Amino acid sequence: MAPRLPPPQPNEPDAPNNTRLLETVIDRLQQQNTILMEQNAAALQSLEAARASSEATHRQLMEIIAATRNTQGASSSNATQHTEWSLESFLQHHPTKFNGKGLPDEADQWIRDMERIYDAKRCPDENRLAFTEYLLTGEASHLWSSMKAILTDAQSPITWAVFKSKFYEEYFPDNVRYAKEVEFLQLVQGAKSVSEYTNTFKHLLRFNTMVTSEEWQCRKFENGLRSDLKVLISSLCIRSFPAMVERAKVLEKNVAEVEQQKKQQATRGPILSRTNLNRNRTPYARPAQSSGSQAMVVAGQSGQQGAIKCF
Repeated sequence: MAPRLPPPQPNEPDAPNNTRLLETVIDRLQQQNTILMEQNAAALQSLEAARASSEATHRQLMEIIAATRNTQGASSSNATQHTEWSLESFLQHHPTKFNGKGLPDEADQWIRDMERIYDAKRCPDENRLAFTEYLLTGEASHLWSSMKAILTDAQSPITWAVFKSKFYEEYFPDNVRYAKEVEFLQLVQGAKSVSEYTNTFKHLLRFNTMVTSEEWQCRKFENGLRSDLKVLISSLCIRSFPAMVERAKVLEKNVAEVEQQKKQQATRGPILSRTNLNRNRTPYARPAQSSGSQAMVVAGQSGQQGAIKCF
């Protein structure tokens, strides 16, 4: 019988080769992973740079659009303002001219009317002065020309504020203004109607230099009313000036109606009394005759003629 061969021995040198092969694969995978991560980071940086560039471009574009709009708006506003505040456009508001011959109140009201137009249309100061000069006529025009020459010689600025100051010095001085204020503080209704008293109150109120509230105006108006109206309206505690004026007018009307009814009753009273007395008398009542007097001479007696009296 042939001898049995021993089993083959395992190849021991293959184990280290497999280990090295596995390590090589792992190293290559790690290198590829590192390369992919670097590429990903570079791609993200490129994306962020592109996004930032896009935002910067968009921002610049918006700034250009805004600047263009502002430029167009400013040019349009200037063109509108230039067109609106031409002399022809101003005269369409029908401003009145000033000759300097009116009362101080009229001069003050003229300036107020001019400023109301200027403020409503946002007129610049240089246009205000030019347009106001155009409206001066007669004595007022000559006086302002003289003042303007004096200011020019003194090298003083000629502005709208300077014009108003000189205008009020000439046509509405401080002593007149203070007199108007005193007149307002001493104002009472007196013989005026409530409507007349209200108009005077409103006219003089603008000359008051003290800081007042609507409640103060109500108290001032109430204290100036006649005593009969003041007693009736004081208990109402009204704090609104228009409401107080309206209530005062209603009370005045009611008081006038009551007085009228009293007058009519006083006039009808004596007439009714005399009528009642006449009704109590007998028709054709014969008056009492004095003794010795003949009541009636009968016609037809011999040789005598008499008058027949009917009582």
